[in-house]
Amino acid sequence: MARQLDEQIAGRYPVGRRLRILDVGMGQGTQALRLARAGHQVTGLEQDAKMIAAARQSLACEPDGIRERMRIIEGDGRDTGVHFLPGSFDVVLCHGVLMYVEEPDPLLAGLARMLAPGGLLSLLVRNGDALAMRPGLSGDWSGALASFDTTAYLPHSRTDPNGGTPIRLGLDVRADRLATLTATLAGIGAPLHAWYGVRVFTDTAADDAEIPADLELLLAAEERAGRTDPYRGTAALLHLCGVRG
Repeated sequence: MARQLDEQIAGRYPVGRRLRILDVGMGQGTQALRLARAGHQVTGLEQDAKMIAAARQSLACEPDGIRERMRIIEGDGRDTGVHFLPGSFDVVLCHGVLMYVEEPDPLLAGLARMLAPGGLLSLLVRNGDALAMRPGLSGDWSGALASFDTTAYLPHSRTDPNGGTPIRLGLDVRADRLATLTATLAGIGAPLHAWYGVRVFTDTAADDAEIPADLELLLAAEERAGRTDPYRGTAALLHLCGVRG
């Protein structure tokens, strides 16, 4: 997903431009820190105290210059208007958050308002069109059959979408369908510009699985599948990129 995001940023902004980036639901801060290291001014918004503590701990280990480029704010992503003025950011990230929000449209509308004209909105959501894949590939046939007619599912854990320590939740959450989000993004003035699949081949891997020796080949295969039909449509997650009109 990081490679996909970098591709979209490089296609919209000159090389070397320092962007104003908002990471809503930043988790343990993996993506926010990566972007701060790349020279951008990053604001992380998170409401989970454990995630904030982990992010602050990671940030404290960074050099002064990177610490100065990143700030962490405790808050709910649905209240961005309380913390920031409209048009304050060039890029807004919302990765692995919508699945925990019962009514996502107000949240998405608020995120779009945070974008400057031409700004990039990056969403990572559970793919509601492929919920039967994980139980089916695991041999859970009753679970697979039940997944065809719902957008609800029980996650194994909440993790930072870009890596980090799994946190067991046991919460019933929801997935999003590509067609629904495409219509929503058009309605809030940030129409879909590009979309990718994430975790096409690796969604059934255990949380504690060892990193394979052929990691680069794995990532290359995932990246290729994530941009290629019909594979991307079967991915566990969808990475949607909208552009503010």
